[in-house]
Amino acid sequence: MKAYHISKHNSFYTIGLNYKKADAVVRGNFSLDEPAMANLLVQAKAQELDGLLVTSTCNRTELHGFAQHPFQLIKLLCDNTQGTIEEFQEVAYVYKNNEAISHLFRVGTGLDSQILGDFEIISQLRQSFNRSKKHDLANPFMERLTNSVIQASKRIKNETEISSGATSVAFASVQYILKNIEDISSKNILLFGTGKIGRNTCENLIKHTNNSHITLINRTKDKAEKMAGKFNLLVKDYGDLQTEIRNSDILVVATGAQSPTVSKELIYPKKPLLILDLSIPKNVADNVSEIDNVTVIHLDHLSQMTDETLERRKQFVPQAEGIIEEVKREFIQWLETRKFAPIIKALKKKLNTMKEEELDYQSKKLSNFNSEQADVISGRIIQKITKQFANHLKDANGDADESLALIRKVFQLESNSQ
Repeated sequence: MKAYHISKHNSFYTIGLNYKKADAVVRGNFSLDEPAMANLLVQAKAQELDGLLVTSTCNRTELHGFAQHPFQLIKLLCDNTQGTIEEFQEVAYVYKNNEAISHLFRVGTGLDSQILGDFEIISQLRQSFNRSKKHDLANPFMERLTNSVIQASKRIKNETEISSGATSVAFASVQYILKNIEDISSKNILLFGTGKIGRNTCENLIKHTNNSHITLINRTKDKAEKMAGKFNLLVKDYGDLQTEIRNSDILVVATGAQSPTVSKELIYPKKPLLILDLSIPKNVADNVSEIDNVTVIHLDHLSQMTDETLERRKQFVPQAEGIIEEVKREFIQWLETRKFAPIIKALKKKLNTMKEEELDYQSKKLSNFNSEQADVISGRIIQKITKQFANHLKDANGDADESLALIRKVFQLESNSQ
């Protein structure tokens, strides 16, 4: 990647782990909350890394960035999570340069999601870029790549039916409830946690269950009240959690904490209770499933559901992959132009120097010489000349290196203009 004059580091890497090899417990060990991501970026900046994206979702944790060696990124991840390097090596993947670029396209377009066609990742990718930009770790490569992935995602969503019907873990959780709970409209449902997954789950519950017995609890009550106002739902205090669980038939946990928020001690069911844990790390303690009359389902189980809707989406994968290749090809073409940006800049500088020398000579030689007019005209000529060279290099394909060498030789440009 050094030839593209984007980073002082040799290569672009993706390091990470996802649902394919890492179970919920392991993914939890490597999950990053907002403070941890910010701290990781501060450390990366201190190590003079100059381009880095950090994504951490319920399905994956990944770092995409420039480094001399991928271990720099792996160590940053392990230093800011509960995971160890040994644990990472057992379940992780490392991609380099073109493979890393291709991987990010598949992730950002929902083709690598645990539920095919889940486009929630794209908003998280936007947040990742904005976070990196805030820490001055979003170089032109990262910005162009992120925008290209977002462009591909939009096109796939608009031009294919890979996201037909509802998607995501929120949808899968409601589908599970509908298939496994009879007379759902009469059941008491408690939603604990009103972040993005909780909000999406709530919308799906209201849309598909016709249930008006939904109660919201959140540690920050005003967030729950905002959501409740939108849907005309009941809100209870965090201190009422144990009582509300006892009165519920279904408990949906989407708290997004780094340790369990629902313990065995909280639950004394007087009737069968279904608990759906939509959090990474797990927010329902493992021993809760030991309680009689309690069934605990984690999002990994939900994501394995393959209903007709999900099966139908698979037929649109080739079309989505075609769109990815098209957008990725445009990105690579842009990347190739970065190779000759320094020599075009050096050429322009050399031509401007020649212009200044000639204008100075003519102003001394001719008494009525209009230097301002000559400066404008010669400047436009230089602009056209450099544009011609740039267009030639764009179209040169495999001959670009030869053309670069010839331009450097003819105009006697510095050898470091590469």
